[in-house]
Amino acid sequence: MKLTPFHLAIPVRDIDEARDFYGTKMGFSEGRSTNEWIDFNMFGHQVVTHLNPNIGKDGKVQSIHNHVDGHGVPVPHFGVVLEFDEWQKLADKVRGFIDEFLIEPYVRFEGQVGEQGTMFFCDPSGNALEFKAFRDIESELFAK
Repeated sequence: MKLTPFHLAIPVRDIDEARDFYGTKMGFSEGRSTNEWIDFNMFGHQVVTHLNPNIGKDGKVQSIHNHVDGHGVPVPHFGVVLEFDEWQKLADKVRGFIDEFLIEPYVRFEGQVGEQGTMFFCDPSGNALEFKAFRDIESELFAK
């Protein structure tokens, strides 16, 4: 299966705050931008932050939580599936600036089909991100 980049547009409450979080802290390179949106390269995928002034400076994007492996998983959420070593490096990096994880980095479904490293945290606007990893993405990503 040949994977192709996805495109995702998300609301943010402040463009400069999004630039700092996604660009400076996460280290995603910036593409095109205006005063109302910014393209970021998230591991080869196009994530676009769009200003939504209705969120408000103190507001957050609303979500619900569904039970998965003993944790409340936020919905909606988005992210990228990484190689396990790359996921571990990212987990180490984000620990330096994420004050509160929704779900701390850990191995989910340990010893079972679908075993994966996962972590959840929010951007400053409340968009939930999940980064996960499999030891063999090709055989494990959709395994039942």
